[in-house]
Amino acid sequence: MAHVELHSERCVVRTYHPDDAPSLAENGNNRNIWLNLRDRFPHPFTAAGGLGYINHCVANDEPSFAIEVGGKAIGGISLHIGQDVERIGAELGYWIGEPYWGRGIATAAIRLIVDYGFRERSLVRIWAVPFATNLASCRALEKSGFMREGTLRSSAIKDGKVFDQHMYSRI
Repeated sequence: MAHVELHSERCVVRTYHPDDAPSLAENGNNRNIWLNLRDRFPHPFTAAGGLGYINHCVANDEPSFAIEVGGKAIGGISLHIGQDVERIGAELGYWIGEPYWGRGIATAAIRLIVDYGFRERSLVRIWAVPFATNLASCRALEKSGFMREGTLRSSAIKDGKVFDQHMYSRI
């Protein structure tokens, strides 16, 4: 995939670089982050694991980018393109390091990648399914123009507990 760099006043969403691995590990090796993400997100998150993750993202055709603040990769954001009849849409996934929570960075990054997905990938629908207990993520989606479509009751298990998820989308 070609180099991408999207700017807002709060962050940059850009193509991953191999030298992002230590910063991603520093920010991603956090149980509070892991508890709100899919199981494929590693815990513990090491620099070696971060480099493997970066290499996977770079080799993959799906839009998957670093979220940068102050010259450091402090999180990640991606669009997982749908398959078959759902190829006109993508599932949004994102995370940022806990020291950066509450600063509007996730909202800014979401806005950037959603605009990119609609403009550059000709997507029609972008959706996200945060755990219903992840109120900050739900709020970031709402501030980014996503509409809550409903609740997927008892739809996910994380750390041995069953959770509801909220379905959000932007068309």
